[in-house]
Amino acid sequence: MIRCCDGSLYTGYTSDLERRIKEHGSSRGAKYLRGKMPLNLVWYKEYKYLKKALQMETKIKKLTKKEKESIVGGKRLDKVFKLKKKI
Repeated sequence: MIRCCDGSLYTGYTSDLERRIKEHGSSRGAKYLRGKMPLNLVWYKEYKYLKKALQMETKIKKLTKKEKESIVGGKRLDKVFKLKKKI
């Protein structure tokens, strides 16, 4: 997840994190991030398989800002999703 200068959180996936961060920083990345510099990488997780990464990106994008902030703060993904199911 990337935190924008307005405090919003952007979630995406990539096969090359370092390259993608540079693209976002040079305005060649996601349109959402343009004009929201500076950007700070605040959380990431590596997956062995692309399919799993895409599934997790979709789940994370459905979370509330508060839930995303709890992940950034160190809460485990499984705990966040478990709490979401109870609500």
